[in-house]
Amino acid sequence: MPCDWSHLGPLRWTRYVNKEVKVTAGKDEVFGGWLLTVDPVTASLVLVQLHAVGGASVQVVMGQAVQQVEVLQEADPGTAQRLHSLFPPPGPGAMEPQERVRRRCRVRRWLEKNRIPVEEEGEELKVAGALTIAAPYGHDDCSGANEIILDRIQKLLQQLDTSCS
Repeated sequence: MPCDWSHLGPLRWTRYVNKEVKVTAGKDEVFGGWLLTVDPVTASLVLVQLHAVGGASVQVVMGQAVQQVEVLQEADPGTAQRLHSLFPPPGPGAMEPQERVRRRCRVRRWLEKNRIPVEEEGEELKVAGALTIAAPYGHDDCSGANEIILDRIQKLLQQLDTSCS
């Protein structure tokens, strides 16, 4: 379908997601693959080529270069599942178990260094008996009713993160 791709908009772009497409861009350049997503700001396409041995390669086609997008086929359920498993959403489950343990230990040591009483309760850290810190143990992962303690612990965790980067 010849069109001004960047002006179609996100609602129309979603019709192409999880489909094998052929993209014509620039001067006679042709790209192919499964359309994983479209960047809503730049209209750039993220294409994935699935390899038979289980790997995949990713290619980005800049939105301003796109002249035509042609759908070749729909993804079957297995292909759709494989595409979605390539880039799992971020969250506590996305962090490797070893990294989660290292991060929990690093946060616990940091709090103890700052003379804050902390205990481990399963996967969570219990701080001063007043709040908990869940995986992945960042300042946004704190919860508790005492706003003063909550604010102080969140600031300490932000200092830890800035000192580590």
